[in-house]
Formats: sequence, C-alpha cells, structure tokens
Amino acid sequence: DQPRSNSVNLDTNLLYTAILLISIGLMMVYSASIAYASKDSGVGNSYFYLIRHILSLGLGSIAGIGVFSIPTDLWKRNSNLVIIGVIILLMLVLIPHIGHVVNGSRRWLPLVVFNLQPSELAKLGTAIYVANYCCSHSLSLKKFRTDILPILTTLGIIWALLLAEPDMGSTTVVFIIALTILFLADLDIRAIWSILSFGAIAFIVLVILAPYRLKRVTGFLDPWQDALGKGYQLSQSLLAFGHGSWFGVGLGNSIEKLYYLPEAHTDFIMAVIGEEFGSVGIMIILGLFGLIFYRGFNIIAREAKYLPDRQFQSLLAYGISTWFFAQAMVNIGVALGILPTKGLTLPFISFGGSSILVNCMALALLLRIDYENKLLWKEKSKS
Repeated sequence: DQPRSNSVNLDTNLLYTAILLISIGLMMVYSASIAYASKDSGVGNSYFYLIRHILSLGLGSIAGIGVFSIPTDLWKRNSNLVIIGVIILLMLVLIPHIGHVVNGSRRWLPLVVFNLQPSELAKLGTAIYVANYCCSHSLSLKKFRTDILPILTTLGIIWALLLAEPDMGSTTVVFIIALTILFLADLDIRAIWSILSFGAIAFIVLVILAPYRLKRVTGFLDPWQDALGKGYQLSQSLLAFGHGSWFGVGLGNSIEKLYYLPEAHTDFIMAVIGEEFGSVGIMIILGLFGLIFYRGFNIIAREAKYLPDRQFQSLLAYGISTWFFAQAMVNIGVALGILPTKGLTLPFISFGGSSILVNCMALALLLRIDYENKLLWKEKSKS
C-alpha cells in the first residue's frame, strides 16, 4: 500500500499551515512586545520588535527560496562540510570579544544585519549530518568502533559546545533530533537505551552542578513557593493562562505583557496567546503544529521511504518534522509549567531572527523533499 502522487505541486497543507503560524506569530509578536518595544527602542517606538521581526521573515523567506532551489542530494554529498561549519560557528561564539553575551549566555555572533545564533543552525546541521551518516553505515554494535563511535563523538562535541554557551534547550532539541533519526535508521535498541540513560544522567549531573539550573528545576516544581523570586517567570505565565480562561480577554488586552512577564515576545509568547485567546487559542496552535508533524512525518518522510535511493531524504524529513513538533511541545510545556524553564522559542511564532531564519530554511528543505518525491512518483507512474 504505497502512496503515489501524480502532481508535482507543493504540499499546500504543509505550506499554508506554516504560513498561518507565521501570520499568528507576526500578530502576537506585535501584541506581546508593545510595552517592551517602547522602552527598548529608546524613542518610544512600539513597532520596534515588529519591524525587526518582519525583516527576519523577509530574510528567512529569501533563505527558504534559496534552500528550496537546491537539490537535496547536494546536502547529502556535503553533509560533512555542513557539520564542520556548524562546529566552527559553535566554537567561534565561545571566544571572548567574538561571541555576544546576553543574560549571561554567550550564544550570538554579531553580524552586520543581525545577530546569528549558531545553536539554531546546529539543529538543521545535525539533522542533515545524522541522516546522511545513517545511509552509509550499518550502525551495528558489532561495528561499534567504526560505525557508532564516530557519530557519537561528533554529537558529543556538538552537545558539549552547546552546553558551554550555555544552551540547555537547544542541546535537548539536538539530542531529540539525533536520537529520532538513529532510532528510525535501526540503530540497535541497546544503543538507544544507552544513549537515553547517558542523557538522563548527564541532565541530572548538569542540574546539580549548576546552581541556576537547580533553581529553575525547583522553581518549576513549585513556582508559588517563591513567586517573586526563582518562580517569578513561571508564576506570571500561569497567571496569564488563568486570566485567559477558555476564550481569552481579546487581542491586545493582555495584562501580563505589560512588564510583568519577562520574555513575553520570545520564549513565553505562548502565555500571551493563552491570555488573549484562551484555551481555544492554545488548542488551535497545538493543532497546527500537529498538522505540520503529520504531513512531514507520516506523508513526506513515508513517501521518500518507498522510493529508491531516498533514505537520506526520508530520515531528514523525519528529523525536521520531529524537531518542529518537539521544540513546540517543549516551549508550550515550559509556559504551562509542565517542564523546567528553558530558553527555547516557539517555531514560526516567537520573535528571534536566527530562529525564524533557520525555521524557514528547514521548512523549505521539507517542501523540497516532498517536491522531489512527487517528481519521482510521476516518473515512476509513466514507466
């Protein structure tokens, strides 16, 4: 029961869903950032973050069109160069006077147009590298030293560099992307459990060794115990959801965005959505991300799986789809108090130049895989 496509059109369900999320993001970035923009612009410009977000979307659209025009086989052939480039950027950002420090984290490389966040590129680079690596190696425990150890070493370097920034959120997403692709590429289940166990132990150790991480975890477990201290951000987020109730207080009427909720237009934009549009708005956002995951994971990746010499494209589509969905669930889970606080944006919605740029590139790559799938199915149906 193999899926077939007789058209070479784009996957409009995927494309329009992403456009809808971007449109919601455009509206919510403006709504959530009005108060902060007036202060941060220095001249009382309430459009400050909106204008920057629009510029990021423009740059992301250009980058997306460029990525879509590149055959996916080119990414496959140059996957090693991609991951080397990512590692170099992750190393550069840690060098004093090169990497830009914000809120104690060294995550940005200042460029002429905007600040680049290499950790965002690490997500896409990891997906490309691991997908290609799995195509040319057996991933058998019998060949641990030749097949499994090299990729674990590379991933370990990336995780270590991300943690050095520090960026626990991106480390988690990169871990999920890599593990998903390795699992679907039939890595021995014993190795999967070993990696999961190592990740869990490493997480616990990192939390214990870093006082600020320990505060985040304890604050997440009971934010009301210190609602004006370590639990402040989460308690304000929960108040926003509670104020929004089922149908919200209406667009632009959020109280929490008025200097109460930190990072209202970035990491915690979902709290503002929940306050202004209520539980209904949250469910709509969840449904849209669910649709992107379904189209990418169950349709595009599955179609590529049935075509000859398309294992790389299939695994890459699985990785990108998992990335979008996992990051969205982590972001929403953090805002709802289900998960410890992490610095992760909501894909396609949150303010953030690097996030929007790389999201558009990844979406374009997913659409390109679908486009090539349809071309091949059409050729196959004629033969």
